[in-house]
Amino acid sequence: MLNIAIGTTNPAKVKAIQKAFGEQYNEVQFQCLKTESRVSEQPMTDQETIEGALNRAKNVLQSTESDVGIGLEGGVSESLYGMFVCNWGALVDRQGNEIIGGGARITLPAEISRELKKGKELGPLMDEYTQRTGIRKKEGAVGIFTNGLVTRETMFLHVVQLLLGQWQYRTK
Repeated sequence: MLNIAIGTTNPAKVKAIQKAFGEQYNEVQFQCLKTESRVSEQPMTDQETIEGALNRAKNVLQSTESDVGIGLEGGVSESLYGMFVCNWGALVDRQGNEIIGGGARITLPAEISRELKKGKELGPLMDEYTQRTGIRKKEGAVGIFTNGLVTRETMFLHVVQLLLGQWQYRTK
């Protein structure tokens, strides 16, 4: 039985992890814990977003008896072409492997970027923008701005598959 510790209780992230591992392993058990990222509530760079994912993975592994810890972190990153939503993941195991993978990016509308630069967090900002609640636990900003073609869950599923594939390659 493979025991996976998940450093979040966010349904979109949890489902992505469960799906990726469930497709590869017959016997897998999951434990979800709200874990500190030790970065700002709204990571504003790739570096900060990666650190958040890695911190979550390490923290959840240390807090449990699991074989593997997974941390996923969403953030934003600015370039000359605008502000992009970004997502990163980290997988750590008891053998000392630390694996990092990143996912898809899309540009955010200028009005969203402006508010983020003023210090607002993307999750609550998306709730306000869409006049709905819990966007970050459902389709996410990526789901809104891709018209539902790519959701937060599918975006993170890709990240988890990248992590899992690298881990399988390293530990075979």
